[in-house]
Amino acid sequence: MKFLSLLLSVFCLTVSSAWAQQLEPTEPTNSTLDSLYVQEIEDAQEPNKVLHAEPLFVDLIRDLGARKGEREWNVGAGLTDNLRYDSYEVLVEYEWAPLNRLGLEVEVPLTFYSGARGEDVRQPRSQLNGLKTAFQYSFFVSEKLKTSMAVGYINELTMNEFRQLNQKFITGNVYSPFFVAAKRWGDNYHSLIYTGPIADQHFATGHVEWSYQLNSSFHYMIPGTRNFLGVEFNKGWQHGDFDVTIRPQMRVGIADNLLVGIVGGIPVRREEQRLSSFVRLIYEPGHKHK
Repeated sequence: MKFLSLLLSVFCLTVSSAWAQQLEPTEPTNSTLDSLYVQEIEDAQEPNKVLHAEPLFVDLIRDLGARKGEREWNVGAGLTDNLRYDSYEVLVEYEWAPLNRLGLEVEVPLTFYSGARGEDVRQPRSQLNGLKTAFQYSFFVSEKLKTSMAVGYINELTMNEFRQLNQKFITGNVYSPFFVAAKRWGDNYHSLIYTGPIADQHFATGHVEWSYQLNSSFHYMIPGTRNFLGVEFNKGWQHGDFDVTIRPQMRVGIADNLLVGIVGGIPVRREEQRLSSFVRLIYEPGHKHK
């Protein structure tokens, strides 16, 4: 009898403990937060879309797998130490998706120069770099493989120095087709490749300068958020010369539809440039994240 009483007491305590645990609110795990956030981005609307971390320096034309109606404003500012002078870049861009899978962009970049070091240094004149227009079409989106691929094209009309705009407004055109492939590994780790040729045509001479870019990025997205830490590798070939710039970066959400991205620039070989920095403010009107 004593044994049966003891067994009954243990049983009652076990049941009571299990019932109490069900009633008590439990903190969601990182895995649960990740799954909920991924589900919010991918399954809340149609068509299918895969959540990817987008690099901050060479950014995309809207998200991969963009949905109709999405839009975004970007304001960026950067500083580069060019050994013999400093350059300051400011850009304003607008991205939107008029159709599912199709992203469009208009960007206006400006560059200012100062801080020439040395009397014989020829410092470039400040200028409105040009008018960029671009499109990007996501032709492959697979939630099962957590992979997206897209092709696109950037066209930039290059413009003259500020003081010579009244003489000749447009000086050339830059043609830049590209291919993008992105893969998410699990819920947190992201990789992306962006590559394509660049043709810079000068209208005065008709001369075309060719170069090639291969940019790769790797990011870790903080569980249950849009914040991430990562690194971008910008690689370029021109006139037989190969350059690599490493860009550590982070993105932080400061409001429901407002994010800020901070990027550093470290050239592998300091031939023309030393360290650089870049800040991007991202505003997504109409976006609501739970």
